[in-house]
Amino acid sequence: MLYHLLYPLKTVFGGFNVFRYITFRTIFAIITALLISLAVGSWFIRKLKDMQIGQYIREDGPQSHHSKTGTPTMGGLMIIFAIVATCLLWTDLANPYVWLLVMVALGFGAIGFWDDYLKVIKKQNRGLTGRQKLAAQTAVGLAAALWLYFLPGLGTTLTVPFFKQVNPDLGWLFIPFAVFVIVGAANAVNLTDGLDGLAIGPVTIAAGFYMIFAYLAGNVKVAAYLQIPYVRGVGEVSIFLGALVGAGVGFLWFNSYPAQVFMGDVGALALGGILGTVALATKQEILLAIVGGLFVVEALSVILQVGFFKVSNGRRIFRMAPLHHHFELKGWPEPKIIVRFWIISIVLGLLSLSALKLR
Repeated sequence: MLYHLLYPLKTVFGGFNVFRYITFRTIFAIITALLISLAVGSWFIRKLKDMQIGQYIREDGPQSHHSKTGTPTMGGLMIIFAIVATCLLWTDLANPYVWLLVMVALGFGAIGFWDDYLKVIKKQNRGLTGRQKLAAQTAVGLAAALWLYFLPGLGTTLTVPFFKQVNPDLGWLFIPFAVFVIVGAANAVNLTDGLDGLAIGPVTIAAGFYMIFAYLAGNVKVAAYLQIPYVRGVGEVSIFLGALVGAGVGFLWFNSYPAQVFMGDVGALALGGILGTVALATKQEILLAIVGGLFVVEALSVILQVGFFKVSNGRRIFRMAPLHHHFELKGWPEPKIIVRFWIISIVLGLLSLSALKLR
C-alpha cells in the first residue's frame, strides 16, 4: 500500500524513490512486523486466557510437559496477522507471488485453526483426523502448485544444489512434486513445534536465508553471476519473508522458555506451508532439505519410530519421537535442547548459502 501510495510521488519529492528498493522495504517490513507482534502480543495472550484457550498436553507425552497444561495456544494467529498486515503496507500488491503466499498462509492457517478449535475449545483431544488434515492440506497445496505451474516465467525445472548443469525438467510432474514439498514442509514444522521456542527459532532462521535467496533470484544480474535461475518478480518475496522474520522474532519474545503462549497448529502449519512455497518460487526446492534440515530430521524420526515399532513388535529406535523428546528423556534441559537446535539451524543455513557458489 505504501509502495503504491508513496513511490509515485518521487517526482514531487525525490526521497520517495527509496520505496522502489526491495532492500529498503524488506528492512522496514521486519521492523513493522516486529512492532506489531510486540504491540498486540500481551493483549492477545490476555484474550486467549480470558477465553480459556489453553494447551492440551497428551498423557503419553513427557511428564515434564504436564506443567504446561493450560498455557494459551493458537498464538499463530498473531504471527499470521503481523505478516499479512505488514505485507499490505510494504509489498507491491500487484505481485502474484505475494498473493500466493498470503493464500498459503491463510489456507494452512485455517486448517490449523480448525484443528486447534476442535482440540482446545470443543475438547476433542484428537482434533481433525489424519485423513481430514491430509486432504485439506493437499487441497491447499494443490491450489498453490497449480498457481506456480501456470505462472509465466517460473518453469518446471529443478535446481540441484552443488551442481551447475543438473536441472531436470519435471514437466507436469512438477505439480505433485510441489504439493509434496508444501505439505511435507507444513507437517515437518508442525512436528517440530514441541518445546518453547523450538519451532519458531528455526523457522525464522530458514526464512532469513530464503529472504536472501529470493532477493538474489529476483535480481537478473546477480542471478546471472551466481548462475542460479532468475525468476522475474520473486524478489518481492524477500519483503514477505522479512515480515515473517519480524513476526517470528516478535512471537519469540512471548514464546521463549518458559513460554507465555504456544503457536498451535494454526501457526506451525501456516509457517511450514510458507517455507515450502517459497522454496518452489525461488527455484531452490531441494535446498529446503538443507536449510530446513532440522525439520526433516524431526519428521524422519517420527517416520522411523512408527515404522520400526510396527515391524519389530513394539521395539523403539528413540526413547520418544519426535527427536527433541528423545533428548528430553535423556535428561537434557529443555533450554539446552532449544538453543542447540537453533545452532544447528544456523549452521545448516550457512551451508545452504555456500551452495549458491560451490557448484
